[in-house]
Amino acid sequence: MVALRSVVVGCGSSLPARVVTNDDLARRVETSDAWIVQRTGIRQRHLADETETTSVLGIRACRAALEDARLGPEDIDLVICATSTPDHTFPSTATQIQAGLGIHQGAAFDLQAVCAGFVYGVATADKFLTTGSARRALVVGAETFSRILDWEDRTTCVLFGDGAGAIVLEARESAGTRDDRGVLNASLRSDGRHRDKLYVDGGPGSTGTTGHLRMTGKEVFRFAVGSVTDVIADAFRLSGTSAEELDWFVPHQANRRIIEASADKLGIAREKVVLTVDRHGNTSAASIPLALDVARKDGRIRDGDLVMIEAIGGGFTWGAALIRW
Repeated sequence: MVALRSVVVGCGSSLPARVVTNDDLARRVETSDAWIVQRTGIRQRHLADETETTSVLGIRACRAALEDARLGPEDIDLVICATSTPDHTFPSTATQIQAGLGIHQGAAFDLQAVCAGFVYGVATADKFLTTGSARRALVVGAETFSRILDWEDRTTCVLFGDGAGAIVLEARESAGTRDDRGVLNASLRSDGRHRDKLYVDGGPGSTGTTGHLRMTGKEVFRFAVGSVTDVIADAFRLSGTSAEELDWFVPHQANRRIIEASADKLGIAREKVVLTVDRHGNTSAASIPLALDVARKDGRIRDGDLVMIEAIGGGFTWGAALIRW
């Protein structure tokens, strides 16, 4: 059976130049390197300066992905930007990335699923590509979370960083089997009853302000480890694969303890887990594509590898996608 698959043909990333260590933060709020590392695994993060907006970081990441794919702006007819920190209320950051890249055809839009945004973006692009609505898509996760942090709240300001990562997906004919290259499946969930556990206390339609991020860390940890593994189990079931067959697990980089506990619960060997939270912090929708780019460039992820991406974000939203690289 001939089928269309969304194949990853390029990836790229962009990080702000400024690196902020835990010791740097300890001079600003009451915390320490030991406290942060023990609870999160984070050692440093990148923070954007006033010139590095979400679209600027997204444009850089997309250019790198296009270069990796050996494609130009004329080859892209869909841009999806997963972000919770857009440059403006409108127009969408995706359209600003589109314009910055010189793409003058197709569609561009933002997608908001917080930290799960990149997984949602991949699933959405896959629907466009496999139905013939687009040929090639840029899916980018781009964030400047430093703009919405309360820098007096030591429980949250130490966790997050800024950055962007992108992949190019291309529709290709395949045999329609689990051995095909490309997105094999995606499983998405949400449950808005959990709003108060992770949210921003502002918005144009409520307070008229940007607001700050608020989080109940213990509740998020409990839900992330205890409840979101259903989407990973679904992805394995839909593809007829298992944790033993997985080559790489690339989860949202929020907290090392959450990542390792989730992998252990699912029977995924820790040596198959890609970890970048130590150097990037939690970059929300950018964390998975940043980690993919690191693992691709250092030679871990190779063509033909079976890769699982997974994330949970405020709302709650969560999802997983299984990709044959």
